[in-house]
Amino acid sequence: MQTIAVVCSDLLATIVAFLLAYWLRFVLQITPPKDLPGDLPTLSTYLLALPLILVLWHFTFVAFGLYRLRRTAARSEEYIQVAIAVTLAMALFAAAAFMYRPTRPLPIDGTELSVPTFALSRLMLGMFYALNLTLVIAGRRLLHAILDRVRLSGRNLKRILIAGAGPLARTVVDKILLHQEFGFRMVGLLGESPDARPYRGVPVVGHVREVRDVVRESSVDQIYIALPLSAHEMILRLLRDVSHEMVEVKVVPDLLQHITLRAAVEDLDGVPIVNLSSTPLRGLGSFLKRSMDIAAAAACLGLFAPLFPLVALAVRLTSKGPIFYRQERMGLDGRSFELLKFRSMVVDAERESGPVWTEDEDPRVTPVGKFLRKYSLDELPQFWNILRGDMSLVGPRPERPYFVQEFRDRIPHYMMRHRVRAGLTGWAQVNGWRGNTSLEKRIEYDLFYIQNWSLALDAKILWMTLASGIAHEHAY
Repeated sequence: MQTIAVVCSDLLATIVAFLLAYWLRFVLQITPPKDLPGDLPTLSTYLLALPLILVLWHFTFVAFGLYRLRRTAARSEEYIQVAIAVTLAMALFAAAAFMYRPTRPLPIDGTELSVPTFALSRLMLGMFYALNLTLVIAGRRLLHAILDRVRLSGRNLKRILIAGAGPLARTVVDKILLHQEFGFRMVGLLGESPDARPYRGVPVVGHVREVRDVVRESSVDQIYIALPLSAHEMILRLLRDVSHEMVEVKVVPDLLQHITLRAAVEDLDGVPIVNLSSTPLRGLGSFLKRSMDIAAAAACLGLFAPLFPLVALAVRLTSKGPIFYRQERMGLDGRSFELLKFRSMVVDAERESGPVWTEDEDPRVTPVGKFLRKYSLDELPQFWNILRGDMSLVGPRPERPYFVQEFRDRIPHYMMRHRVRAGLTGWAQVNGWRGNTSLEKRIEYDLFYIQNWSLALDAKILWMTLASGIAHEHAY
């Protein structure tokens, strides 16, 4: 029923957007057409294209999985996928429309010429694209709001049974209680030992061995298996016990102490292989992120171009040495690259100390350099690194190979941060973990970003970077 509502909402939004675009272009005429009033295309002519649009849009949305609805899906990521699907469908339709132009013969001075009889208005298609994108997302947001209210009122709920009562099960309980709009009602916990205790009002309703009886008595819809790896025999027995029950089974992996990235299932001639080092940044996602990096870096280099000579002049007049500072950093797949910055320290700043981090009131920082660091102006040349492909707009900040060698054995999963491009800003930085702050916390936030990457998360980080300002208390 929910899927039907979403499909109807998308198709209705597309129809309304098409009609509204025609009205704005040819009836209201927000931009006066060049044709004479009698030559303007009629609505009935344009409506001939509408069935093709509806079919193309529907199959594009299906291909992008926009009708595989999940209660726990991130809304912002869904809207990003809608925008991509609408853009692709619009591009395909526009290409088809401009390739196919019906003509009619017209004799001129004894020569018969083919003259186009009809062509879709580019401006009208542009308005249709903008309106369609807006209305489809608005329709889906309205449906989400309605479903949220229905579920918060106690209807359309899924009854959840959690197999386990330890730390992993408690994490699941915390998440479900945090998102009441998902519409989950927890029946209870199944303990793996007699001393299992209730947690946050969720009772212990039996032992894991009693799962079949609890499922039948409580009309359970879903079971979340949240048991430790050491209980693998208990997990296998539980799966065997519920194999004949009409219940959806989900496993919460207890691999957090071994892996921090999202696993992926691969196929080896029919044998499923779990890749524990996979990241979401693959395929289309990687291409879109790189495209966004190139476009944004080129735009920012043009935008900040007037600042470059001013900063360069300030650096040259206040300190002897080169204007730019180049330093080796480690990036994607552990490959080194040359990071470019405006020089903010005296020349040969580490001659006596060796590689060390910058501290508050560091005597090696020049007066102009202190200002540049405070407002991140020294990092403007890194847009060139982004354009070259060394870095991304968003990602873990790149570290020097000297410190990488020091941290890789001391901090678990440290090298995982090099599975994506280093970033100009990142999840750790916008949450306050920048400069001389806890390295462990910084790594924790970096790995969270890699595990949960999406275009929506990148957009959120960029917005938080702009909203919090370029000045930072830990920028020494």
